[in-house]
Amino acid sequence: MKRIAPIDIIGGLVVIGILAAIPAVTGSNYLTGVLTVCVVYGIWAASWDFMSGLTGRENFGHSLFIGAGAYTAGFLSSLWAANPWYSLPLGVAVAVAFAVLVGFPTLRLRGPYFALAMLSTSAILQRLCLIFWEYTGGEEGIYGLDPLMKSPLHYYWFALGILVVTVIVLTLLAQSHWGLLLRAIRGDEATCQAAGINVTFYKIVSLMISAGFAGLGGALYAHYQLQVSPPLFSVVVSITVIIMVYVGGIGSIYGAAVAAILLTLLTEMLRGFGEYRLWIYTLTLMLILFFLPNGLIAPLWRRMTERLR
Repeated sequence: MKRIAPIDIIGGLVVIGILAAIPAVTGSNYLTGVLTVCVVYGIWAASWDFMSGLTGRENFGHSLFIGAGAYTAGFLSSLWAANPWYSLPLGVAVAVAFAVLVGFPTLRLRGPYFALAMLSTSAILQRLCLIFWEYTGGEEGIYGLDPLMKSPLHYYWFALGILVVTVIVLTLLAQSHWGLLLRAIRGDEATCQAAGINVTFYKIVSLMISAGFAGLGGALYAHYQLQVSPPLFSVVVSITVIIMVYVGGIGSIYGAAVAAILLTLLTEMLRGFGEYRLWIYTLTLMLILFFLPNGLIAPLWRRMTERLR
């Protein structure tokens, strides 16, 4: 396993400390809410980056796992009146089950077909939510979810803790022998198969891990919003997460999480620009992706710490 440099640990602790202190110092419930959404997007981005960033098999249907976790929380809390805390492990389990059902046949496909298959599956689930509106609430979704915590600040700290655990676990996996195999699959899948490596097994298990954390983030988001709706399955959610990963630095895990937080904050900061908000946001992303094809966050951090390692 690759050893994590002390400077990386120190930098991570500083970022975590700042994120934890900002809402407590400002006392703003609005800022606390925005940061909660930022943290959830960080979980989604890190989870996507683990499987797709390391293996190179782009998943255009990551919202499938996000929506699965969220709707699991919705059904348990609103329709079945179960303890809301049960939705976190069950959201993970349902998302992992979807990963097995969809990933087992699709990860054997070559070229862009895996991405298209995942995209189609998430679109089908979104449509099914509308067809079976008696159970899913249709376009309005499921309302009346029970909150996990009454205090917005405490909930934010809890979600931040989940993000930290997510990044640590996925980073350790990415830097272990497992992550080395995933990168080898990305480099030359045929050679890995010729060497006797069960490529399909590693890709499916990696997709299960990615789906599990995405489902956990979906359940957290549902209990923060206190409702779930079909747009959680939309391609917009998946593309947004993918953009965040590319801005953070694909395959870095921590870069994806930090980029998700910064880009979500940017969308809120641009609200004052009205109809020009989308233009400015899109132009910013285009400039970053065009001039920094390897990403912004992770490469920048590596350059800053090269002399200190």
